[in-house]
Amino acid sequence: MTVRVSWAQAGGDPRLLSDEDVRAAVEAALAHGGCPDTQIDVVFVDDETLASMHGEWLGDDSPTDVISFDLGDEFDGPAGELYVSEPCARRVAGEQGQDPRRELALYVVHGTLHLCGHDDHDDVERAQMREAERQVLARLGYADDAPRFE
Repeated sequence: MTVRVSWAQAGGDPRLLSDEDVRAAVEAALAHGGCPDTQIDVVFVDDETLASMHGEWLGDDSPTDVISFDLGDEFDGPAGELYVSEPCARRVAGEQGQDPRRELALYVVHGTLHLCGHDDHDDVERAQMREAERQVLARLGYADDAPRFE
């Protein structure tokens, strides 16, 4: 398994997660999702870049926290890419009184689980996704935020 991490965002704030923390989150989510040997690239971008990508690729230019691209076996490279907004994690965590490190790890785990086939388009799938996220984040040592989703 290969997890490459890059930080394309600008800004002077210290990173919420180290590259090793990001790799651990991806690896734990891949293992939980049943695809432990998948190669993933994780790119951290700013809100504007992610909103632009959201509009271009998904037809919705509203801000978002993470976008997953399943690249499959179409070329020699990663099987998937995650684009993640660290500024969004800082903002949302502040608004909800959550740990910003956990919030960012949640985005990484959520995007990775999408690449493993999890979805959240209806209530049943969403509940299954939330439970998978909780299990992976607990395995990584993050506190549960169950009240946030209830």
